[in-house]
Amino acid sequence: MQVAVWDTYVTKKDGTIMHFDIIAPTEIRDAAVIYNYGKEYLKTKGLENTSLTSKECLFCHIETAKPQWEKDIRQKGYFIYEMENCE
Repeated sequence: MQVAVWDTYVTKKDGTIMHFDIIAPTEIRDAAVIYNYGKEYLKTKGLENTSLTSKECLFCHIETAKPQWEKDIRQKGYFIYEMENCE
């Protein structure tokens, strides 16, 4: 399965930068859909009113999905790869 990786940086309430990737099937080309995936994830972190636009989230590259991502992609349509300050 080929996936698109969207590099995302969001400023948290305490001023730190949260860095994560939104990983979705390459067939999803509508950035608004990707942003909505990111907003769903941000709600789980208590950041439901955080802006998520092309300023914070940009297409990065395409790669082959890792096995641990595929379950979430099949169930939710996307996978979030947490990198920095996502706790």
